[in-house]
Amino acid sequence: MREASYAIHADRYNWKYAWFGEHHGLAEYSHMSAPEVIIGYVAGQTERIHLGTGITSLPTTKEHPVRIAERAAMMDHITEGRYEFGTGRGAGSHELMSFNTRPDETKAMWNEVIREIPRMWEQLDYEFVGDHFTVPTPHNILPKPHGDGHPAIWVACGNPATFETAGAAGIGAIAFNFDPAPSLKPRIDSYKEAAADPTEIIGQFQNNNVMMTNSVICLEDRDRAREIARGVGRGYLVSMVALYHDTIPRKAGFPVWPDPPFDLTAIDDAALDHLIDGGYMMCGTPDEVAEQIVAYEQVGCDQLVFGMPVEGMQPDEVLETLELFGGKIIPEFDKDPQHSTARYRATAERKYPDFAGTPPTVTVDVLPESALLPLP
Repeated sequence: MREASYAIHADRYNWKYAWFGEHHGLAEYSHMSAPEVIIGYVAGQTERIHLGTGITSLPTTKEHPVRIAERAAMMDHITEGRYEFGTGRGAGSHELMSFNTRPDETKAMWNEVIREIPRMWEQLDYEFVGDHFTVPTPHNILPKPHGDGHPAIWVACGNPATFETAGAAGIGAIAFNFDPAPSLKPRIDSYKEAAADPTEIIGQFQNNNVMMTNSVICLEDRDRAREIARGVGRGYLVSMVALYHDTIPRKAGFPVWPDPPFDLTAIDDAALDHLIDGGYMMCGTPDEVAEQIVAYEQVGCDQLVFGMPVEGMQPDEVLETLELFGGKIIPEFDKDPQHSTARYRATAERKYPDFAGTPPTVTVDVLPESALLPLP
């Protein structure tokens, strides 16, 4: 509940997106197995911030795609169009095997499901017989998304090739950043090159976005910010990622839990500056952090998202970071009051007719007086 309060607080300070993970059975790493529940809670207490699943995993052995389409559309209504549909295959064999799913099955499942959900959102007589799931008789999958269009579609990109896949499919890329900022440029370039001439657009519009996840410590007290950056246990999250996300290429030398994370307590100022300058973290006063963000602008990153709180930050320091970054830094870099995904969604064009088959002939002569749509 405390972490939910951070998203609510961020809404008051210019933050545009909050992402909610979905993980299963990952002790110490993430206990959020039902992001849609907390998204509903946060949606009722926010006005502007977009709320996304980062990610909804699509293996059909875990959950039938109709259920995913229904739930995503419902969240789109609850948020009044502020929901972002982040998807993926699932990041680790431990989670996948909870649902009797092999990692080598998930790519084909994702490829099938991601193309069918937009059709579920449009057609009134959806049916499908595929390799991994079926809807054998026509069904109207309800609810349909809120208003015009549908939620922006994203995919988690753990492998470099997935960036090109995402760009070619017209969907946004969600990624971790465990490398220096300049090292991200080839991946972003491959996405942008593919997005410039996509082979297909999954859904009703192109979501041309690369989002990178990093960490930030932004405080008025520079010494305290740097103290947190060198605190005991910094890097604990990285050791958990290395343990659980075994389908993502692991960087050589990264500690794997329960091995302790890198000991940063004894590094000098020059070594800490090297880590900051390399883009492994953002740390310092608002003016310093603003300078550090430029490196991500230069490599073409569209969005920065921060895992909060980083190890060692106290709750009041998380709130201070949200306020300082949101109040002082975001207005400097983000001059557009509208979300980019809202702009893309405004260009949505339907791909399918209401009925794939013959429309049924139904005559309704009587409706209750409370009906929202009266008979003509």
